[in-house]
Amino acid sequence: MPQANLTLSSQRPSLDRTFSVAPMMDWTTRDYRAFSRTLTKRALLYTEMVTTGAILHGSPRERFLGFDRVEHPIALQLGGSDAGELAECAAIAEAWGYDEVNLNVGCPSDRVQNNLIGACLMGYPEKVAQAVKAMQAAVSIPVTVKCRIGIDDQDEEADLERFIATVAEAGCEIFTLHARKAWLQGLSPKENRDIPPLNYARVYRLKQRYPDLHIGINGGIKTLDACREHLKHVDSVMIGREAYQNPWLLAGVDETLYGTPGPVQSRIEAANAFRPYIAQRLNEGAKLNHITRHLLGLFQGCPGGRRFRRHLSEHAHKEGADLRIFDDALSLVREPQAA
Repeated sequence: MPQANLTLSSQRPSLDRTFSVAPMMDWTTRDYRAFSRTLTKRALLYTEMVTTGAILHGSPRERFLGFDRVEHPIALQLGGSDAGELAECAAIAEAWGYDEVNLNVGCPSDRVQNNLIGACLMGYPEKVAQAVKAMQAAVSIPVTVKCRIGIDDQDEEADLERFIATVAEAGCEIFTLHARKAWLQGLSPKENRDIPPLNYARVYRLKQRYPDLHIGINGGIKTLDACREHLKHVDSVMIGREAYQNPWLLAGVDETLYGTPGPVQSRIEAANAFRPYIAQRLNEGAKLNHITRHLLGLFQGCPGGRRFRRHLSEHAHKEGADLRIFDDALSLVREPQAA
């Protein structure tokens, strides 16, 4: 693959944010995103969070920024708090061909807190505003923010509105909110994805309060019917874990939410459509299991689905594993019969 995707901003597709797949560490890799494109052409895809330090000091940059052109529209999520470093990384992202750069203000892990990254930044709205302003001055692509509805003992109404108003005044017009607080003391990152209660109504009220801002919602959403309900109140919906663990959900996105036909009609068709990409990545030296791990949930509920998963889990990691392993696994499954 080319070291950089130097696509002019004028040639990038316009971003319809109606539906997006959330950034997820270790999950929304370049291989998962390329696989997602066999299922939906319209969804906006996000990278894993990449820290400014990794981009500025890591080598090679391809490891952190590389993506395939099929992934468009694609947004790079940045982790950081230094305005100058974030601006520099935003400019690098634009040069590499990303369609959007997003600032992470939602990750609750101890490691990122110690570096003033993620959800802890909700306690520093002025700092986030300075970062957004610097990033926007450095690029022509959209600069967006993904955050929580609050942290720790913050008031969900007053403190959240102060955060949004402060960052919006700096020029940010697009926010996606995980509709849970993050408890930085006392809960692990995993617990922070489930234990704090969801408060969708709080996000709805935020949209009512700021009708001119783009307000998206994220957190605990599992079906496209639920997406349609949320879209009655907010501008966009983002799904994370369900889109990864049950990727066939994405096959209905284009028709259900955009009114356009999806790219495939069956799971087997999607798997076969992904086969050339797997071959390309293997030729580049990637390991089969690093690619196929993202497909383990594709045949969830299908006859032979468990055998498909087991075959890949037992054989794809072996030295020299190639497309024959994938083809053998695929031969074990059948599409469910239509009702």
